[in-house]
Amino acid sequence: MYSEDDLISLSALQHLIFCERQCALIHIEQAWAENLFTAEGKIMHERVHEADRESRGKVRIEYSMWLRSLRLGLIGKADVVEFHRKPDSLKAVPAEWIPFPVEYKRGKPKKDNCDKVQICAQALCLEEMLNVEVQCGALFYGKKRRRTDVTFDSALRQQTEDTAMRLHELIASGRTPKPVYMKKCDSCSLVKLCLPKTIERKRSVKRYLSGAIRES
Repeated sequence: MYSEDDLISLSALQHLIFCERQCALIHIEQAWAENLFTAEGKIMHERVHEADRESRGKVRIEYSMWLRSLRLGLIGKADVVEFHRKPDSLKAVPAEWIPFPVEYKRGKPKKDNCDKVQICAQALCLEEMLNVEVQCGALFYGKKRRRTDVTFDSALRQQTEDTAMRLHELIASGRTPKPVYMKKCDSCSLVKLCLPKTIERKRSVKRYLSGAIRES
């Protein structure tokens, strides 16, 4: 169990899977920069968070709900948590409501699991806070304008817990990994701070010169 002082932002899980160096720049060095993608994402989240709580019959909706897990050492806000009334509890007092987290993303579904891990972590927080099983949630992508359902199976839960552990190890180390340029670097808002092409090229030249000296 982690203490309140050790809690790390839920969003850091997504940063870590996308790029360890990006995660360290943001959460160790406290670096940040906006680009078109981050600005659009920020606007989308602000619009969601401005909404009031709603009730639609068998569904209650909470916006901008604070979440926390002392077991995983995570804290953050869920964009939306829907509470679905269980069919077999319609006559029960009090009724039983099952959480269904929904995370909003500006783009489209990604090839890796970074978004799925983030929303699974929200589900694990809800389970710890409310002592209830959360089986599924959804990701809403702005480009497609529709939801992608996510099932929190054992494999995704394990990946989420492993990622949370890696995150704490990275933050505790206080070390920012060296850059490795990949195509996805071009869309990163921190590319001008990270300088993956420039720094990696310098290292390559150094290796070349060292090799040339050894050969001579």
